[in-house]
Amino acid sequence: MTLAITKFAKAAVAAALFGAAATALAQPAIIYDMGGKFDKSFNEAAYRGIERWKQETGKNYLEFEISNDTQRVQAIRRMAERGANPIISIGFAQGSALDQVAKEFPKSNFAIIDMVVNQPNVQSVVFKEHEGSFLVGAMASLASKSGKVGFIGGMDIPLIRKFQCGFEQGAKAANPKAEVSANMTGTTASAWNDPTRGGELAKAQFSKGVDVIFAAAGGTGAGVYQAAKDAGKLAIGVDSNQNHMQPGTMLTSMVKRVDVAVYNVLKSYKPGMSALGLKEGGVDFAMDQHNAKLVTPAIKAKADAYKADIIAGKIKVADFMADNACKY
Repeated sequence: MTLAITKFAKAAVAAALFGAAATALAQPAIIYDMGGKFDKSFNEAAYRGIERWKQETGKNYLEFEISNDTQRVQAIRRMAERGANPIISIGFAQGSALDQVAKEFPKSNFAIIDMVVNQPNVQSVVFKEHEGSFLVGAMASLASKSGKVGFIGGMDIPLIRKFQCGFEQGAKAANPKAEVSANMTGTTASAWNDPTRGGELAKAQFSKGVDVIFAAAGGTGAGVYQAAKDAGKLAIGVDSNQNHMQPGTMLTSMVKRVDVAVYNVLKSYKPGMSALGLKEGGVDFAMDQHNAKLVTPAIKAKADAYKADIIAGKIKVADFMADNACKY
């Protein structure tokens, strides 16, 4: 009996040590979507968030960059099989893949940025893009000399319509007579990485008198910004602070703090859904040395006033995704 107990105790200790070692060795994983981690936009913001965590903790992480639609399920599953914890999927396009794999690995922790996946082992972080887009829409109208502003989206999906709707509301709030032109780049994932098409759409809008364009189109935006520079017009960046891409051309950028979302998941994992807006510091407009001369004190003051009113609830910005329509 004593021998059996001793063997059992040793086995229990070994199991405990193995479990502790496994926990200690567990690394988080991040899976970037189409465009790669250095897209100067959404993915790159996520990269900055996990790098901040790495620098603070001294720990490493696993990563993978999706290059085609078929890789999503396989990439998430492979990270789960390797014991990564948590596994963070970047972008709404990974939603269905994550939903599938999260069911297969109920004891693993997953997270997704920019989409909601209703599984008990998934933390979903989304943003109130319409609030930030309202602010840059107002700034566009205030900076416009023609009274005509434009929007160029990437893939034509409700999320990008949400950006467009917020932008329109802000533009009309600042100037009720403002004219807003809008185009989407396409209906497939390639719409996120087509700067040539972005440039063509921008040139067409400029020919109609538009003099400020907000691009919510991932890598396609680079073409919009180049066209704005060439035409002597203004552009507005998205997701990351893109003011540096064309200094003197970029009026501002509507930043989504994807970096903060990723960092927060790693610091305090919690299944469920959270939405980050102006109040939570999840979205904002970017100010730095690259656009300081373009944003006059009057424009900055007006944008700050709108921001305060939205946070206080005095201005309710309509959400396209809530109504599947832009009702304001």
